[in-house]
Amino acid sequence: MKLYYSPGACSLASHIVLNELGTEHSIEKVDLRAKVTETGADFKDVNPKGLVPALATAEGVLTEGAAILQFLADKAGNTELAPAAGTMARARVQELLNFVATEVHKAYSPLFTPGLAEEAKGAAKANIARRLGQLEAMLEDGRDYLMGAKFSLADAYVFTVTNWSKMTGVDMSSFPKLEAMRGRIAARPAVQAAMKAEGLIK
Repeated sequence: MKLYYSPGACSLASHIVLNELGTEHSIEKVDLRAKVTETGADFKDVNPKGLVPALATAEGVLTEGAAILQFLADKAGNTELAPAAGTMARARVQELLNFVATEVHKAYSPLFTPGLAEEAKGAAKANIARRLGQLEAMLEDGRDYLMGAKFSLADAYVFTVTNWSKMTGVDMSSFPKLEAMRGRIAARPAVQAAMKAEGLIK
């Protein structure tokens, strides 16, 4: 398998999960503005949407992070990262993945718009705070991760998206439980390896 990624983008979640599973893979960096990969290939030939992540497999190219994450776990037969299909636990992971994709990830997006007005920045940050507050509330019962005691696909995605807080000026101090969970995730060997490979840490 080959993962097409941009350093620190939402593709980091797929990179983390590939490492967690020990799945043999290669990675290829994409310049998202130029739509060119580091080998000089036209990324639109890989993914016409022009977005990462894109996962090249023997069965074709798969796009959209939530789909890739579930595919990887299912392909590996891993029911800790993604509980068995048809169970309420699996539905809960899917629920979380969809929440992160459509509400949390989407909430950060305006802050990457060049020249965004201060009023719009304030509104975006307020929206992010509401969404992060909902994640914080899930951790109020003392659980280590969003699904409970075990790390899941949803945690990889949440970690990746909330990593954008520093670069976008989002204050995380009001979310201590979420920050503590982020610390646990950051310390995982698979996460460290993915971040080093993408040049995010030394």
